[in-house]
Amino acid sequence: MGTHVIKMPDIGEGIAQVELVEWFVKVGDRVVEDQVVADVMTDKATVDIPSPVSGIVVALGGQPGEVMAVGSELIRIEVEGEGNHKESAVVAKPESEPGAATAPVVQAKVTQVAKPVSTEVKSAPQAHSPREADERPLASPAVRKRALDLGITLRLVQGRGPAGNIRHEDLDAYIEQSQQSIAAPAAAYVQRTDEQQIPVIGLRRKIAQRMQDATRRAAHFSYVEEVDVTALEELRVHLNHKWGASRGKLTLLPFLVRAMVVALRDFPQINARYDDEAQIITRHGAVHVGVATQSDNGLMVPVVRHAETRSLWANAEEISRLATAARTGKASRDEMSGSTITLTSLGALGGIVSTPVLNLPEVAIVGVNRIVERPMVINGQIVIRKMMNLSSSFDHRVVDGMDAAQFIQAIRGLLEQPATLFLE
Repeated sequence: MGTHVIKMPDIGEGIAQVELVEWFVKVGDRVVEDQVVADVMTDKATVDIPSPVSGIVVALGGQPGEVMAVGSELIRIEVEGEGNHKESAVVAKPESEPGAATAPVVQAKVTQVAKPVSTEVKSAPQAHSPREADERPLASPAVRKRALDLGITLRLVQGRGPAGNIRHEDLDAYIEQSQQSIAAPAAAYVQRTDEQQIPVIGLRRKIAQRMQDATRRAAHFSYVEEVDVTALEELRVHLNHKWGASRGKLTLLPFLVRAMVVALRDFPQINARYDDEAQIITRHGAVHVGVATQSDNGLMVPVVRHAETRSLWANAEEISRLATAARTGKASRDEMSGSTITLTSLGALGGIVSTPVLNLPEVAIVGVNRIVERPMVINGQIVIRKMMNLSSSFDHRVVDGMDAAQFIQAIRGLLEQPATLFLE
C-alpha cells in the first residue's frame, strides 16, 4: 500500500490562495477516481476538486472556511501500489543512562503525516439520513435543473443512489410524499428554545465581504422613478404569442437590458468601472450586463457579455443559460466576472422600492420592482395602468445626480414607448 497526496491545485489567474468551502468525504471513506472530494472558492467562482486515484481517505488537510495556499496539502489517500508520496528515513538515537554504552543506531521509517483536523466533516448523505442546513446534496445537473423547475429544495430530498446521490426517482418520491402530507393537520403551538450557529464561509462570506466593501468605499445614492409598462407588457405578450414556441418566451429582463444598452449610448459615464486605488475611471464601449441571480448558496452575478450586439431573444436565451449555470454551480470564472453595469430584480417579490448595493468596481446598478396595476390620471381620465418602479443606485464619486436622473428617465421613455427600443 502507498499514500497519494492531493495538493491544492493552481487554479490560474495568479491566485495564490483559496478558501476551502466544503468536504464531500471524511477520514475512512473510500473514494473512486474522478470523484469530487472538496469544493474550494476563489474570488470569482467555486471549483470542484476531484480525486485522481481510488483509495481510502486517511487525512484531511483543512477545515471548511480555512484559507489554504496553492500547493499546500489538501488530502491524503491510501492507494494500492506506491502512490506519489515517499516515506523519509530519519535516524532515531535512543537516550542512554550516563556512563552506559552507546546503543547501536537504529533507522526507522517515519511517514510525514499532516496534522489531522477534526474528523467531524460532512460526508455525502446516505439514504434516509437527514442533511445539515449547509450541506450540499449530490445530484446530476439534470436532476438539479428539474428540482429548480419544480421549486424543490434538494437538501430536503433523500438520495437513494450511490453515496446518497439524488436521482429522478427520488424527486418523484419526494413529490408524492409532499402531496400526501398537504392535508396533515398543523402542529400545535410549541415553545422552541433551539438555536443554530451557521459559519459564514464560502460564497456567503464572499457576498458579505463584497457588500461591506461596496458600502464602505462607494458614495451610494439611489434614485427611484415609476414607469408605465402597459404598452411594453402588451408587446411582450404579443411577441410570446406569435414567436414564443419557436424562439422562446420573453420575460421583462431582455427588454430592460435593451433599454439600458440604448440609454447608455448617451451616458457613457455610467457604463464604467472605477479603480479608486489607482484613481482611474474606465468607460466601456461594450455593455457587459451583470444579472443578479439568487441561488441556494446565495446571490451570484453572471455576466451577459456584449449585450449591445444581441437581439431580444438572444439576450433572453443568454440570461436563462447563465442563471441556470449559476444556480447549479456550473458557471465558469469568465462568466462570473467583467460586468460593466448590473441589473437586479426580485421579480414578483420586488416590492415597491429598494436600495440596491453597487457591484464594485461598477458605478451603477439598475433595480427593478414588481409590476402592479394602479389607477392613473391620463388626459383628465382615471384609467388602470400597469406600473413599475425602477430603484437604482449610483456611485456619487463618479456619477452626478443629474446624470443619474437623466439616465433613468431615458430608460423610462424607452420602456413607455417600446417601439423606440428598436429605432436606430
